[in-house]
Amino acid sequence: MIAATIAYWDLFIHFMNAGGIVMWVLFALNLVLWYGLGYRYLTLKRGTHGTIRRLIQKHEERGENKVYVGLLDYVIRDALIAAQVAKDISKKPRDYMQDTMFPYLTSLSKYSTVVKTIVMLAPLVGLLGTVMGMIETFDALQTSSMFAQGDSISGGISKALFTTELGLVVAVPGLIMGRILDKKEEQFSLEFEQIIDIISTKDSK
Repeated sequence: MIAATIAYWDLFIHFMNAGGIVMWVLFALNLVLWYGLGYRYLTLKRGTHGTIRRLIQKHEERGENKVYVGLLDYVIRDALIAAQVAKDISKKPRDYMQDTMFPYLTSLSKYSTVVKTIVMLAPLVGLLGTVMGMIETFDALQTSSMFAQGDSISGGISKALFTTELGLVVAVPGLIMGRILDKKEEQFSLEFEQIIDIISTKDSK
C-alpha cells in the first residue's frame, strides 16, 4: 500500500514538473477553485422541500421543535422572529426582515467572484505555460541541445501543451459547477423576496 502510494506520488510529481512552474500554479488555482465551489455548494443547500408558503406554515406550527436542515429554514426562522419584533414595536416588518436576511444574502455570493476569476484565468495561465514551453523548445532546437539530449521536437511540444490541457481541466468543470450554483443563488434570492412578501402580507391582515 505504501509502495503504491509512493509510486503514484512520484508519477504525479513527474507529471507536474514536466510542465514547469505553471503546472504548480494551475494546481494551486484548482485547489482554491474547488474549495470555493465546495463552500458554495454546502451553503446553497435549500433544506426542507416544499413551497415557501408551506415551509412558513411548518415553522409557525412547530416553533422551536422544527428541525433545521438547510439555509432556507434558518432564513424563515429569523424572518418570523424579525416580523414579530417589528409587530411588537409597531414597525414595518419588511424593513426588519430585509436587515435580518442581509447576512444570508452575503453568504450566498461568497467565493462567487473567486470562482469566476479562476475559471477565466486558468486557460490563460495554461496558455502562458505553453508559450513558455514552446520558447524553451525552440531555444533548445536552435542550440542543438535537444538533439544532444536525445529528445524529439514532438516530445518538447507535447510537454509544452501539458499546461494548456491542465488549464482546460481546471476551467471547464469549474465553469459548469459555477453556473449551476449561480442559478441556485438566483433561486434563493427570489425565495427570500417571497418569504418577505408572504410574512408581510400575513402580518398586515
